[in-house]
Amino acid sequence: MDKFNRTVVDVIGNTPIVKLNRVATGVDSDIYVKLEYMNPGGSIKDRIGRYICQQAMDKGLLKKGGTIVEATSGNTGVGICLFAAVNECKAVFVMADKQSKEKIDALKGMGAQVVLCPTNVEPEDPRSYYSVAKVLSEQIPNSFYANQYHNEDNPNSHYHSTGPEIFEQTEGKFDTFIAGVGTGGTISGTSRYLKEKMPHLKTIGVDIEGSILAHYHKTGEMIEAKPYVLEGLGEDFLPSNIDFDIIDDFVVVEDQESFTMTRELLEKEGLYVGGSCGAAVCGALKYAKSLEKPEKILVILPDSGSRYLSKIYNNDWMKEHNYPTPKTDENFISSIQKLLPADGVRMM
Repeated sequence: MDKFNRTVVDVIGNTPIVKLNRVATGVDSDIYVKLEYMNPGGSIKDRIGRYICQQAMDKGLLKKGGTIVEATSGNTGVGICLFAAVNECKAVFVMADKQSKEKIDALKGMGAQVVLCPTNVEPEDPRSYYSVAKVLSEQIPNSFYANQYHNEDNPNSHYHSTGPEIFEQTEGKFDTFIAGVGTGGTISGTSRYLKEKMPHLKTIGVDIEGSILAHYHKTGEMIEAKPYVLEGLGEDFLPSNIDFDIIDDFVVVEDQESFTMTRELLEKEGLYVGGSCGAAVCGALKYAKSLEKPEKILVILPDSGSRYLSKIYNNDWMKEHNYPTPKTDENFISSIQKLLPADGVRMM
């Protein structure tokens, strides 16, 4: 029995990489995706939840029985909950009210306290989820503010885990690394490690229409953010964890194409992923179409589709927002219905 891991946080990482096939038929490049939703908490944020909190414990900033406070779109909260459970800590999470019900319910189900804040307010507004999290961390006794947007242990976690893992899995035999950009931790930490090993590697960030990040990278100009629906990608301020110098370029995608691709990844590739994954693949395909010669491209798929059942994977929600839904085979459905007993049995 000594061969087994001591706790659940010890099995974070070592996620597989697979090649895209049917959704990538329109490009000559080979596109590979790293399935971060196969972490125990369902997302890449398990990595930073473990690393940030363990570093805090090692430095004496967090003790057993203490409280971890964080502003999160949901996934980082789940990663922190895993660490909190193993280390006898409490957790309080502050979220924008646009986040999915599944994320909120997951955090509450894991024993965390959840505070919801309005989405469409400025980051400096005292009602923003950044501001509320900071105040709570200052007022709750024996608490630690994980602060993923500005805590350098966020990118450091990827420098020490995601980057080496990718290099070992691929032997460095790819040309371009692509990831969505939110807090900046994944793309900055991973690219920092990979570019030390692969000096000619290109790093492409994916941003969402309405966010300020891609525009700032291109022009150095701060603009006003506009509303967007996608969760977990894009920002209306500049997280200090984004190393813009290590990002070679950005691709900007829109809500609708991101959600459509998310559904296609499940239908055509069997990949049950979240909306930011669809956005990342859209960005990779746009990038691939701009190339003069084919490349090998590696894309991070951050999280699981299980957290978007009431949104992206709900046809009624998609229709309400005027997003296209997958076509149904009415003849096939009708043929099944004809085989069912008349009473008490129905198709859903």
